[in-house]
Amino acid sequence: RIRRYSQQSKVVLMTSAFLIVLPALYFFFFEYDHGTIHDRTIHSLFQSVTRTAGFNTTDLAAMDESGTAIMVILMLIGGSPGSTAGGMKTATFAVLFLSAITVFSRRNDVQCFKRRISDETVRSAGAVLFMYLVLFFTSGVIISRVEDLPLLTCLFETSSAIGTVGLSLGITSGLSAVSRVILMILMFFGRVGGLTLIYAALP
Repeated sequence: RIRRYSQQSKVVLMTSAFLIVLPALYFFFFEYDHGTIHDRTIHSLFQSVTRTAGFNTTDLAAMDESGTAIMVILMLIGGSPGSTAGGMKTATFAVLFLSAITVFSRRNDVQCFKRRISDETVRSAGAVLFMYLVLFFTSGVIISRVEDLPLLTCLFETSSAIGTVGLSLGITSGLSAVSRVILMILMFFGRVGGLTLIYAALP
């Protein structure tokens, strides 16, 4: 009886399904294109949901650049509000997606399941996105320059850190002290939450 669910529950369920099914289809057809159908299905689904868990059943370093980029995006989005997962949260992603749809369709109000989403919620979602993108990308560029490593590899590490995921392509143990401090700061920021830190710091 999904009609009786709250708006947030509906948004979380729909967005989570979207973020599980579509990446899993990509992994099934392009990343795990060998082996039995059963193994490919299990690996694809697990890879899609492990964006918040920090576990892996296959070698992440063996993924191609497209698969790595998809994992970076999934880790940045993270889990759902109220959970122990990090990231921007699925609800934030949904609000941003609906806001874009509203602009494209030239409507005045952002709506979801025939209910209006407040402008404050939309602004907060935009602020969270901006903070996460700036911190994740800037940190990745710095680590890439300091360690002389490929940018995408470093972005994978920073997205995992700020999303408090725990996945790695195997470079963390060889990083310098500067890069490790950057990753630790990102982990702290991702665990506490961007808006929480800002509201606590500003009067």
